[in-house]
Amino acid sequence: MGPLLLLFSCWTLVGAQTPLFKLRSVTLTIEPATDLLRDANATLWCRAGVSSSGTLTHVPVYTFYKDGTKVFTKKSASSELAYPLLHVRYSNTGKYKCRVEIDGQGENSDTSKLTVTGVSVPLLQLSRSTLSEGEELTASCSAPDETGAFFFYFYVDGREMQDQPARSNRADAQLRFNGGGVRQVHCDYTVMLAPGSTKSNKSNTVTVSVRELSFRPLLEIRPVAEVFEGDQLSVSCRPEGNSNIPGGLLLLLTHGTQLLGSGVDHVNSSITAKESGEIECSFEVGNVPKKATKNISVIELFSVPRLSVSLAEVFAGDRMVLTCSSAVLVARRLTSEDISYALDSKGPPTTELGAGRFSVRAPPHPLSYTCTATARGITKHSQALLVRPKVSVVRPSITVVEQVILGRPFQIRCLSEGGSLPINYTLFRKYEPLNVTTVSTPYQQALFTATIQESDDIKLYMCEAANKPNNEGELSPRLNASVIVPLSNATLTALPAPWDVSEGDALILICGVTGTPPVTFKWYRKDGGAQLLFAGTANGRSMAHRIHAVSRDHSGSYYCEAVNHARNPVRSQTVLIEVTEDRTTSSMWSVRPATAASDEDASVGSREPDVEYTEVVHPQPTDPTKVVLKKGTDTVYTELQNAPPSVVADAAAAAADHEYGSLQYADLKNTHPLLGPDEDYNHGLPVPVD
Repeated sequence: MGPLLLLFSCWTLVGAQTPLFKLRSVTLTIEPATDLLRDANATLWCRAGVSSSGTLTHVPVYTFYKDGTKVFTKKSASSELAYPLLHVRYSNTGKYKCRVEIDGQGENSDTSKLTVTGVSVPLLQLSRSTLSEGEELTASCSAPDETGAFFFYFYVDGREMQDQPARSNRADAQLRFNGGGVRQVHCDYTVMLAPGSTKSNKSNTVTVSVRELSFRPLLEIRPVAEVFEGDQLSVSCRPEGNSNIPGGLLLLLTHGTQLLGSGVDHVNSSITAKESGEIECSFEVGNVPKKATKNISVIELFSVPRLSVSLAEVFAGDRMVLTCSSAVLVARRLTSEDISYALDSKGPPTTELGAGRFSVRAPPHPLSYTCTATARGITKHSQALLVRPKVSVVRPSITVVEQVILGRPFQIRCLSEGGSLPINYTLFRKYEPLNVTTVSTPYQQALFTATIQESDDIKLYMCEAANKPNNEGELSPRLNASVIVPLSNATLTALPAPWDVSEGDALILICGVTGTPPVTFKWYRKDGGAQLLFAGTANGRSMAHRIHAVSRDHSGSYYCEAVNHARNPVRSQTVLIEVTEDRTTSSMWSVRPATAASDEDASVGSREPDVEYTEVVHPQPTDPTKVVLKKGTDTVYTELQNAPPSVVADAAAAAADHEYGSLQYADLKNTHPLLGPDEDYNHGLPVPVD
């Protein structure tokens, strides 16, 4: 070892003669290498680097650690210290470090790993090499010069017999031998070292001679020829040889896991052959088990039955036939009359039809059935047959998806609220099938497209739902739905006559149509462009708009438009209103419909020879109950007086063509200058009325 090497720097002395020092570094090295073979020598060097202002008054303390555990410590005035490892073993493998402490200062080195390869060959010793069957010997296995935690393994004829943990390098095991002959014994071991381990080579092999006992069990089975299921077998078990043992021998006769019988010195049994397997006769002498075995091969008399159902698809409540049958019968030993079948079920009562056939009604829920076949005392059970009955459809409903408009395609929905999928839906018109669709998933719908030209044709449709193979289904009621007739034949009627309107008169403009209410009506005046006067919705086919007191400024051309839920607006002919000076009487003039709704130039003058006007004397009503006022517009009731019968009939017919229903009004945001403040306009379509 060299002297302590002190490195000096500039220090400021405090006090009289106390030297200052600093522990600068600690290093660990492994020599000659970090990977060594067994039996090599290794040295661990711990070196300290110290700076001091004078001679140290304290001796450094060196400590070595393996895997975090202290293994060696020593004081030394030298700047380095050696920790020798002589004849290294696998147990020396590990992670090492060292620590140096001087007068309260301490420093650790980095960690270095040492790996040692190889262990010693184990040595096996036996307490004796000759013994009788059932006797024991002691086997000792050692790992020379090895340390650590061990597992020792003992082998007889190459087969592991025991394993033994040990904290020393030696372990003992007691070995017992059954049966006579020569046996080969050896051992090996494993050294346990976290986080791994290493295993040794094979030890020396020691030969052992085992003397067999002079007696053994004797097993006899009759008959010895081919054996079928149901045959009776005679089995005997007894010891053979010198069995003069005090108290006798307890013999056991078994077939698989079944105990056929037991007895002292002998066992006899009669069994019914059911399945192939091994029959064993056994006993024990001391701790030595002795046994004799024979394998019997049993020929199948009939196969395991199979249960089947007659219907491919079973519906709850249907009568079904369950058949139980065995596919294989040994004809020379068994006929079909020798085998009987039974049905096992917790469901509805069954009726036996013979030859393994049973009639039963399908239950309303899934149910398992099994059957048994019995012959010659042998009973076999079939696998379970799970019957999942389907549910028949219930009477379907038939509805329309949205509104039905005459002359336009619409959709019909057919739905059965019960029934197993898939379901076939058929649409009928006058009992004639039109189309078929199949619903296979829970969220699928049966939808059909149809068109009608007459309102009553809606009742000609029905649908059928079916989910049975024979296509027996349930028929729905007839389709019942409201039919919207598109509007047509729009007319505008003025009261009084268009050219007989005087200043101060109340002008009534009646708009009538043919079609399905409710209807939204709009009145317009042509004055350099269409000016909306009023709009409202009625639950009838006509509606009136009233201007209370007209002036010369009200003269002009008027027309109306109407629309219902068919959304096909129609337009009336144009009526020319001429407001003249005040007159005392008024007349009603009805104008027949124009030939085209887009004729904006139609008028009431003599220029229209094909338009006829009928004058009806219309005095002011004196009965206040015959005039109904609502939001500035009157519903008009016309009295015909002193008119010829033909005129009365024409007027009555005209009134019949215009069903004056209840009037509905909405807000008119832009009131026309000719209307009162209560005359409003509604842009919306009518509310549907059945």
